[in-house]
Amino acid sequence: MEKLSNNPTTLDLSGNRIGDGDAKALATALQVNQTLTTLNLNCNGIGDVGAHAIAIALQVNHSLTTLNLRCNGIGTVGAQSIATALQVNRTLTTLDLSCNGIGAFGIQAITTALQVNHTLTALDLCCNGIGAVGAQDIATSLQVNHTITTLNLSCNQIGSVGAQAIATTLQVNHTLIILKISYNGIGDVGAQEIATVLQVNHTLTTLDLTCNGIGAFGAQALATTLQVNHTLTTLDLSDNRIGDAGAQAQAIALQGNRTLIILNLSGNQIGTVGVQSIATALQVNYTLTTLDLYGNWIGAVGIQSIATTLQVNHTLTTLNLIGNRIGDVGVQAIATALQVNHTLTKLDLSYNGIGAIGAQDIEIAMKKRQKQNHDQQASVLASFTDIQSLFSRLPGDRCILSTILDYIKLPPLIINYDVY
Repeated sequence: MEKLSNNPTTLDLSGNRIGDGDAKALATALQVNQTLTTLNLNCNGIGDVGAHAIAIALQVNHSLTTLNLRCNGIGTVGAQSIATALQVNRTLTTLDLSCNGIGAFGIQAITTALQVNHTLTALDLCCNGIGAVGAQDIATSLQVNHTITTLNLSCNQIGSVGAQAIATTLQVNHTLIILKISYNGIGDVGAQEIATVLQVNHTLTTLDLTCNGIGAFGAQALATTLQVNHTLTTLDLSDNRIGDAGAQAQAIALQGNRTLIILNLSGNQIGTVGVQSIATALQVNYTLTTLDLYGNWIGAVGIQSIATTLQVNHTLTTLNLIGNRIGDVGVQAIATALQVNHTLTKLDLSYNGIGAIGAQDIEIAMKKRQKQNHDQQASVLASFTDIQSLFSRLPGDRCILSTILDYIKLPPLIINYDVY
C-alpha cells in the first residue's frame, strides 16, 4: 500500500482488479491511516472476504468520509460485515454499495445499522436485488434514522409494494431530500402512493421515477401533488408511458407550481396534443429552467407550439428535443423563436431529420442573435458621450462600464444538431 504512505486525502483505485487479497492489505493500512478521506474501490472484484477486512478497518478508522464499493462481488455476508462497522463508525458520510448482489438479507443488516448510525448521509444501494422485502426494511429504518438525505434504490425490483412502504415512511421522515427509485416497476399504483404522501412531505426536493411503467393515471396523481407540493424541485419521469393524457396533467400542474425547476418527460410517447398543453403551461410558468422531451412524438406540428412559447418564456434555459421528428419545418419555427428568446442557453435538436434548409435557418438565427448582442453593447457605449474623460475623472467607472456590458450581454446559446 505504497500510495497510502504518502498520506493522501483521496485515493482512486477503481478498475484495478485488486481482489480480496489486496483489499485485506489495504484494510490493514486503513486501520492506522488518519489522512485519507475519500476511497474509490469501484470494480475491483472484491468479495465478502475483502469487504469483511474493510469493515474491520472502518471500526477503527476515523478519517474516511467517502467509500465507493460499487460493482464488486460483495454478497450478504460482506454486507453484514459492513453493517456491523456502520454501527460503530462515526465518520463515514457517503457509502456506495451499488451493483453488488447484496440481496434482502444483506439489506436487513444494513437497515438495522442505520437505526443507530448517525453520520451516514448518502447511501447508494442500486442494483442489489433487494426486492419489496428489502424496501420495506429500508423504509422501517428511515422512520427512525435522521441523517440519510440521499438514497438510491434504483433497479431493485421493489414493485408497488416496496413503493408503498417508502411512501409510508415519507410521511414521518423529515431528512430525506433526494430519492431515486428508477427501474423498479412500481407502476401507477406505486406512483399514486408516492404522489399522495408528497402532498404532506415538505423535505423531498428530488424524485427519480425513471422507467417504472407509470402511465397516465400515475402521472395524473403526481400532477395533482405538484399543485400543492412546494418543495420538489426536480422530477424525473423519463422512459415511462404517460402519453398525451399524462402530459396534459403535468401541464395543468405547471401552470400553478412555483418550485419545480427540472422536469424530465423523455421517452413517454407524448404527441402533438400533449406537447401543446405543456407549451401553453410554459407561457405562464416562471420557475422551470430545464425541460427534457427527448424521444417523444412531437413532430413538426407539435414543435410549433414550443416555438411560440419560446418567444414569451423567459426562464427556460435548457431544452432537450432529441429524436422528435421535427424536420426542417419544425426547425424553422424554432429558429424564428430564437431570434427573440434571450434566455435559452442549451438546445439539443439532434436526430430530428434536419436537412440543409433547417441547418441554414439555425445559422441565420444564431447570427441575428450575435448581432443583437453587438447592437445592445454598442448602444450602451454610445450613451457615454465622453468615455475617455469619464475614465480619467472616475477611474473606477471603467470597471462599472465593463460590469454593465456583461450584464446586458445575451447568454451564449449552444445548439446541438445534425444534418441529414
